[in-house]
Amino acid sequence: MEQYNITGMSCAACSSRVEKAVSAVPGVTNCSVSLLTNSMGVEGTASAEKIISAVENAGYGASKKGSEKGKHTVDNADDILKDRDTPKLRQRLIISLCFLIPLMYLSMGHMMWNWPLPTWLNGNHIAMGLIQLLLTIAIMVINQKFFISGFKGLLHRAPNMDTLVALGSGASFAYSTFALFAMTDAQIRMDMDAVMSWMHEFYFESAAMILTLITVGKMLESHSKGKTTDALKSLMKLAPQKAVILVDGAEQEVSIDQVKKGDIFVVRPGENIPVDGIIISGSSAVNESTLTGESIPVDKEKGDAISAATLNQSGFITCEATRVGEDTTLSQIIQMVSDAAATKAPIAKIADKVSGIFVPTVISIAIITTIIWLFAGQDIGFALARGISVLVISCPCALGLATPVAIMVGNGIGAKNGIMFKTAVSLEETGKINIIALDKTGTITCGEPHVTDIITADGISETELLEKAAALEAKSEHPLANAILSASKEYSIPIQNVEDFEAVPGNGLTAKLNGKLVSGGNEKFINSHAIISTDIKRKAQTFAEEGKTPLFFCSDNQFIGIIAVADVIKEDSPQAVKELQNMGIEVVMLTGDNERTAKAIGKQAGVNRVIADVFPNEKEAVIRKLKQHGKVAMVGDGINDAPALTRADVGIAIGAGTDIAIDAADVVLMKSKLTDVPAAIRMSKATLQNIHENLFWAFIYNIIGIPLAAGLWYPVFGWKLNPMFGAAAMSLSSFCVVTNALRLNFVNIYDARKDKKKKQKNKIIKEKKEMKKTMKIEGMMCGHCEAAVKKALEALDGVEMAEVSHESGTAIVTLSADVSDEILTKAVEDKDYKVLSVA
Repeated sequence: MEQYNITGMSCAACSSRVEKAVSAVPGVTNCSVSLLTNSMGVEGTASAEKIISAVENAGYGASKKGSEKGKHTVDNADDILKDRDTPKLRQRLIISLCFLIPLMYLSMGHMMWNWPLPTWLNGNHIAMGLIQLLLTIAIMVINQKFFISGFKGLLHRAPNMDTLVALGSGASFAYSTFALFAMTDAQIRMDMDAVMSWMHEFYFESAAMILTLITVGKMLESHSKGKTTDALKSLMKLAPQKAVILVDGAEQEVSIDQVKKGDIFVVRPGENIPVDGIIISGSSAVNESTLTGESIPVDKEKGDAISAATLNQSGFITCEATRVGEDTTLSQIIQMVSDAAATKAPIAKIADKVSGIFVPTVISIAIITTIIWLFAGQDIGFALARGISVLVISCPCALGLATPVAIMVGNGIGAKNGIMFKTAVSLEETGKINIIALDKTGTITCGEPHVTDIITADGISETELLEKAAALEAKSEHPLANAILSASKEYSIPIQNVEDFEAVPGNGLTAKLNGKLVSGGNEKFINSHAIISTDIKRKAQTFAEEGKTPLFFCSDNQFIGIIAVADVIKEDSPQAVKELQNMGIEVVMLTGDNERTAKAIGKQAGVNRVIADVFPNEKEAVIRKLKQHGKVAMVGDGINDAPALTRADVGIAIGAGTDIAIDAADVVLMKSKLTDVPAAIRMSKATLQNIHENLFWAFIYNIIGIPLAAGLWYPVFGWKLNPMFGAAAMSLSSFCVVTNALRLNFVNIYDARKDKKKKQKNKIIKEKKEMKKTMKIEGMMCGHCEAAVKKALEALDGVEMAEVSHESGTAIVTLSADVSDEILTKAVEDKDYKVLSVA
């Protein structure tokens, strides 16, 4: 997506006009304009020159973001989010008030409450009118932007909010000027009654007050809009501007833009880490709360990765730069939030459609209102006041801001808590999902094997068993070896050297330790070296049923014990699954592991439905099937999860996962905690609710305000609206919408107590759990046979899942539709297995 800065927009009608103009450019496939950040995101093959030209032809300005190659993304984002409007509007307001106060004193203070005037002015009505004229002209010049933008919009046949303000204020001024000239004519004729009558027809104060009040509203709105990006601004402030690199062994301080990939840099305690890198010497505790929201420091040592903008709390570290400039994690986070602000949520289309026709409709209503009141016998002053009130109370800004301000605040809160929504669409859709598929390894589990149990033979201590196992495994490259070495480190056991090391593929390891033969491996391998008791075998079987891998060890043909190793579940996984289920979401676990291990992990995590033995290329197909029953989110971290993440309605990547998984996902969880999944859903739901509230108030404001301003209730209740109060109401409407969005800052996305507990609504999944058939199959000999039968059955339409066991000779088939016994039998027998029965 290419992004552009847009200038000259004042309301939703402007953004709608720009969007329409750019969408018409050949080669543009998608265009989204954000009024909140004055930015535009464009997808397609059209050149930047044609896009900018289209924007300029529509009456606005455009420039491409980040056009300077190599410029740091943080700098770009900081420039985009800088609040330039509020200081200018504040200055305009102060100068306007300097002229408005004497104008109001003269027009209302003296005329209504008989406040005193200088002797030379008292009774001089022509002079009073001329002073009001001059003061009003001064205020109109100060706020000339309304007239320039408003009438430019008219010339381009794209009227906007400024057009409404300019027409309202201009009509008041024009009629008042006419009244002033009529007064001079009456003065010449010495018709003092006519002079006084025309004096009461002055609307100079309305013309000036409308401009001033709208400026107040614009300033409050601008200030509040600035608050919506506070989370992102505070993140960017932490980004270092300098780095200390080593050049020929000497320290040299350079600008952050000068750091290149491969440079060696140093970070002292208390300093922020300048770029992403890897520690090559030293150790430290690093506070990563700026990126992940996690306040507890993370211990880092040689070989560990570090990220820009995180704080080195202790220890002097030397690091190698791996990602600089736009590639750092911080820059990518800023880019994600910036992209999300430049995209539109589906719900925003409602406001966009209304905004496109809103201003022309309001102008028509104002003209019709004025004409009707004139035909009804009212004087021109009354009729004009009603038309002007309609113009100045109507607010397309509230409609245009209703969605983007909530999206920006929601995105900022997500970023602050380490939850990154890549687009506005993903922020809206996350709260609508009703099925979640969780990858097992690295998502529900830690992704690395750990020692879970140690069973020793009689007369052998845990320390002695670990000492011999660690010495043996130290030379192994098997992933399970790392678990034993980590456990020995926790026990502070030194690693001893072994001789004659040999790895027996598929079985285990052997080596000599202090002259004794030490062996480790599976039960069959160790059983050939030593006698294993029935009790030990039973315990090993129990471990296997719990999803653990039992490793057997012996020394000098004497069995010494079992060390059980498993990829343990994360501490927060059961809590996360329970919270999701309480939200009424169906939780499914997807894994390539065997059925037994998968069910054991699923049971520990609290997952009701486990789909095991799924090959990497099959995960996407499972997601496709699940999507037939509702909106599906996929949570994963590996390369093999990328197709499934892309296929799902919402792809959620664990932040510690691969770059490919993160790129394929719609939401990224920087802390790699599963409890961030329900937190992301809560954030999405709170944001969507806030958008609904904003749209309701924006629509209801105009539905109530326009008839009141037009004088619809005047014949019944005598209600009429002064144009000045209409302008004040218009100013406050946008301010209220933005302020309501800021309420999202008080949402605690980790508070499960406010979740609306409900039963899972996915009836189709419940029904198919009850539609099961058990097949008796002859000829299956191993896990490979199980996988072949499972794959054949699950390829059939209507078959949701098949649980196959070669040990029991059965296949339990879960159906989502009626599938005949003949079709099931044929699928299995085509794989050269015999079906004995189907029940």
